Amino acid sequence: MILIKLALTAALLFALAYAAMFALQLYSEHTVPKPGNTDAIIVLGAQVNPDGQPSKQLALRLQLALEEYQRQPRPIVVCGAQGVNEPASEASVMRDWLVARGVKAQDVQMDEYSFNTKQNIQEATYKLPPGTKDVLIVTSDYHLPRAMMIARDLGLNPSGMGSPILPEYWIKNHAREALAWGKYYVNKFLPFVPID
Repeated sequence: MILIKLALTAALLFALAYAAMFALQLYSEHTVPKPGNTDAIIVLGAQVNPDGQPSKQLALRLQLALEEYQRQPRPIVVCGAQGVNEPASEASVMRDWLVARGVKAQDVQMDEYSFNTKQNIQEATYKLPPGTKDVLIVTSDYHLPRAMMIARDLGLNPSGMGSPILPEYWIKNHAREALAWGKYYVNKFLPFVPID
């Protein structure tokens, strides 16, 4: 009986924590400040289709980055390794997409080795011109607040632009992102808990 009560209590606490993370995520997503002037752009990767083209979600991110570059040319770092079902690294596909639309090849650096948001941003910092702190992070809207928080943790001064999530993926991606927020806070405040 005690074990059942403990299990129910743990389940209730998890549900409450998850609901809090979900609410925090939605609030953060809708209160991202408008971006200021930045010295570089970091574009976070997403799925590449089997034909080697960016998925719709990735294309939306790239379009935002392209518009920002056209408004104010500056270095761009594109991030993303090659997933199991992807024919090339996300970063290489992103670079090719941007260069084909007029971005100068020398303005695009690639991080082809990272598999998660923290790795993406950490590796991007090594590709930025020395001393760069003011960066524009481009990703999907649901993902942007946590990406900006991680960038701050890594010593950057981030602004952000989020592309819209496709309606059919709204629930799935927000549900996963709420879990990712929980993991972020555990790693930040309880780094001795091995959950990576």
